[in-house]
Amino acid sequence: MRVIFGNIVAIYRKELQSYFASPLSYAIAGVFWFLAGIFFLQVLLGIVDSVATVEQQGGTIPPIDVAYEVLRAFLGVMGSFALFILPMLSMGLYAEERKRGTLELLATSPLTNWAVAVGKLLGVLTFFITLLLPLMVYEAIALSASSPPVPPTVPLLGLLGLILLAASILSLGMFLSSLTDSTILAAIFTFVLVAFLWIIDLIAKSIQGPVGEALGHLSLLKHYNNLVQGVLDTSSLILFASYIVLGVFLTAQSIEAFRFQRS
Repeated sequence: MRVIFGNIVAIYRKELQSYFASPLSYAIAGVFWFLAGIFFLQVLLGIVDSVATVEQQGGTIPPIDVAYEVLRAFLGVMGSFALFILPMLSMGLYAEERKRGTLELLATSPLTNWAVAVGKLLGVLTFFITLLLPLMVYEAIALSASSPPVPPTVPLLGLLGLILLAASILSLGMFLSSLTDSTILAAIFTFVLVAFLWIIDLIAKSIQGPVGEALGHLSLLKHYNNLVQGVLDTSSLILFASYIVLGVFLTAQSIEAFRFQRS
C-alpha cells in the first residue's frame, strides 16, 4: 500500500509540474479568469439592477435573497462554462503520452495502471482548483456585504459541487484521452460525452416510467444543481463518485489493453 501511495504521489507531482510549466495551461487560466470575472459581474449587476428597477417603479416583488440568487446563478453559469474548459485540460493526459511514444514506457513500467490514472487525475484536478481560488475571493467580497449574511454552507456546497463536477468530467476525459494520440479528438469526444450527460435530464423528462427516471439520475446537471442550491443529497455524491471511479477504471483497462497489444 505504501508503494502504491508513493507511486500516486510521484505521478501527481509530475503531472502538476507539467501543468504549471505549460504555456497552454497559463493561456487557459487567463481566459478562464477573464471570462469568469465578466460572468460574475454580469450576474451580480443583472440581479441587483432588476430588483432596483422594480422598486424604483413602485412595483412589489416577493422577498428575494439577492446574495443566494447571485451565487446560484453564477455557479450555474460556471458549470456550463466548465463544459468547454475541462475537456481542454483532460485532452492531453494520455494523448500526449501516445504522441510522444512514452505511453509504452508508462504501460510497461512497475507502476500500476490505477496508480498512474489516479495520480494524473489528482494532478489536473488540483490545477483546476487553483483556477477557482480567485473566484472564491471575489465571491467572498461580494457576499460579505449581504444582510443577513449568507450561511457559509451554501457557497461551500456550491464549490464542492463544482469540484465534483470537474473531477467527473476530467476522469471521463482522461479515459477518452487514453484512446487516441490526438488531443483535439480527445477534447471533442469529451465535450460530446459530457454535453450528453449534461442534457440527458431534458431527454429523461420526455420519457415516462422507470426508464426516464433512470436516465434522469445519470444527469450531471441535475445533481450539480442540487449542490448549487445548497441541498446535500447523498444520491448526488454517489453519482459523482461513480463517474470518477468509472473514468479511472476504464482508463486503467485501456492502458492494460495497450500493454497487452505491445507484449
